[in-house]
Amino acid sequence: MRNGLTTEQDRKLPENKENLNKQKDNHGGGKFLTFFLGNEEYGLEILKVHEIIGIMPITPVPRTPSHIRGVINLRGKIISIMELRQKFGMVSIEQTDESCIIVVQTNGIQTGIIVDRVSEVLNILQENIEAAPDFGTGINTDYILGMGKSDGRVKLLLDIDKVLSSQDIAGIKAFSESSAQGAE
Repeated sequence: MRNGLTTEQDRKLPENKENLNKQKDNHGGGKFLTFFLGNEEYGLEILKVHEIIGIMPITPVPRTPSHIRGVINLRGKIISIMELRQKFGMVSIEQTDESCIIVVQTNGIQTGIIVDRVSEVLNILQENIEAAPDFGTGINTDYILGMGKSDGRVKLLLDIDKVLSSQDIAGIKAFSESSAQGAE
């Protein structure tokens, strides 16, 4: 058992997403894949998660922002990889055997995010989710869905569609399209 997951099959999103849609609360509660960056625990809506893979060789792409590490070839599909630590202004660290890539579906594209380690899938009820605190003007917290409380800990629940900036999305889409044309 690694990172709270038992097998490769457990790491993949179930084929029948309709069941997960029914389980998701209409008011923000639902199932979240939790992961760590340093000592902080974050969560992503499970419906946005495609799969979890180990770290693999990443091909750097020139003239991309520092948080875009490059691309990987995942079963014949080119996927952009982002280091979430750098995106959030955290210090990069050496990757460990627990580091992994979470492949997510966001804004119509698949992209991977590097995290320190995956924790577990949690069902967080709406009553256990509070709005993101207001840090005042100039601090954007739009990418935070809320603050989930579970087992006496607080998890920052991320809106992965808003974690990536529109500039990131445009660059990833352009690169994906040029890679797909080059493969033809």
